Amino acid sequence: MSWLDEIKFDDAGLVPVIAQDEHTGRVLMFAFANRDAVALAAEKGTAHYWTRSRQKLWHKGEESGNFQHIKEIRLDCDGDVLIYIIQQDGGIACHTGRESCFFRKLVGAEWEVVDAVLKDPASIYGKHSH
Repeated sequence: MSWLDEIKFDDAGLVPVIAQDEHTGRVLMFAFANRDAVALAAEKGTAHYWTRSRQKLWHKGEESGNFQHIKEIRLDCDGDVLIYIIQQDGGIACHTGRESCFFRKLVGAEWEVVDAVLKDPASIYGKHSH
């Protein structure tokens, strides 16, 4: 039995993955991975995911240069969620140019942006910002 067989992928063949900064513990992003993405992440040592919008394997950083170097891969108690503990190249995980994808905080009844853009997405991705 492979270690991959211990992961409970959903009906679509995906497992949720949380990317967490190895030093600060901050959650930088959330994505899904299929079996191939998890296997590649473990083999290559950099984060790989499955993009549902584009329906393809996604090597995080392939366009932006902001690769995620995996220090640990952890599986939760139910076997259905992974955490990639990572070192984030460029300090930017979000396609908006911010450190984390979780840059909005609920204040009263409105979402408040609480993290600054560290780099203009146009300079990361060219003319489009996904």
